Amino acid sequence: MGNSIRFRLWLAATVSILIALAIAGVGLRYLFELNVERRIVSELTVDLNELIGATAYGADGHLSVQTPLTDPRFSIPLSGHYWQVEDIASGYLVRSRSLWDATLALHAHQIGGELKEIKEFKGPEGELAIAVARTVIDPGGRSFRAIVAENHRSVEVAVSEYVRDLAPALIVLALALMAAFFIQITVGLAPLESLRVAVRNVVAQRATRLEVAAPREVQPLADEINRLLEAQDKALVRARSRATDLAHGLKTPLQVLSADIRALRKKGEIELADDIERSASAIRRHVERELARARLAPGIFGKATCRVFETAAGVVGVVKRTPGGKRLSFEIDVADDLVAPIDEGDLSEILGNLVENATRFARSSVRIAASVTAAAVVIAVADDGPGIPDADRQSVLSRGVQLDSKGGSSGLGLAIVSDIVEAYGGSLAMANADPGLVVTISFPRHG
Repeated sequence: MGNSIRFRLWLAATVSILIALAIAGVGLRYLFELNVERRIVSELTVDLNELIGATAYGADGHLSVQTPLTDPRFSIPLSGHYWQVEDIASGYLVRSRSLWDATLALHAHQIGGELKEIKEFKGPEGELAIAVARTVIDPGGRSFRAIVAENHRSVEVAVSEYVRDLAPALIVLALALMAAFFIQITVGLAPLESLRVAVRNVVAQRATRLEVAAPREVQPLADEINRLLEAQDKALVRARSRATDLAHGLKTPLQVLSADIRALRKKGEIELADDIERSASAIRRHVERELARARLAPGIFGKATCRVFETAAGVVGVVKRTPGGKRLSFEIDVADDLVAPIDEGDLSEILGNLVENATRFARSSVRIAASVTAAAVVIAVADDGPGIPDADRQSVLSRGVQLDSKGGSSGLGLAIVSDIVEAYGGSLAMANADPGLVVTISFPRHG
């Protein structure tokens, strides 16, 4: 999966989403905490104004808070909500019951005549607190400092509850975004799947070029591949033409050589004529092999088809006229309408080599059978000869290998058959029967 573009894009998107939501979560937490602190400061300011309004100097010059504040938490010891009034001249303190015997001590830089918001100072029992303070001067010139504070714990509790509610929402959002990105990536890469199918059709020889409406970003790649395929087709045509020219160039010398062989036979040079004829036959088979390989270059035969029975009958008709074929019986067990996905000339080459080999080794009969499955057309050629030893069965597919010493063969027949079958995407198998050898070839059906 690590080599999948879809997985890589989705993984990158997932990492980006998680990082973005983590940053967003931290940012939202900070903004919420800031908002809670602002709300608390606003509430404390209201309480401070109420405290200042209830504070006055008595006839004896002592500072007092004449009426209690409306918030009942100021009356509960260590409730987290405190107020304190301090006479600047004498240092006399008036405190809320919630302070018990503690005091609210401010630093020098936290003291002034204007309203001060103090978000970080040590409250009772060393807890972090938020406070607002103001120094007030009455008409008589006397001054006092009023402070209202609240433990920061209330902010932390509110933020904790907010994060507890926010986390599931961010998780759901992350999952939704990950799913959305996966769908987006899948839709975005869908044209590449159609391109893959088009390439597969070319490889399977169901098409000669990429027939696909690719996106604007991918179309140049498809066009370059099509140009490459066209150049390959032209090169193959030139190669086939050169192979044909070579065959025609050798045809006349071989005909002259055949005439010389006949002349030698008339003169009584039988042994020399046989030697030359064997060499000429080997040359002819090599030329045939190269012509077959040129014809079978990838992508040039497309959706070729032929009737198996007609091709098999033509091959048997030729082999029957040979000295080896006259002594054997031939059976063709093929339906008249059975069609194989292969060019007729190529199937004739395959069956010609297989039947010729079977004829050389058969004792009395050769059988050709064919059948169709859901995926392939299967053709089998069987004889009642001695078969092939297991150790030698693979080597007979190599060029020039002969397992007998009867002569008359260049050892190229099964190698040519293997080349042709492989070019059509088929398979070849050999198995010893009782008696004889069965060579089975199968061709995948079109589509």
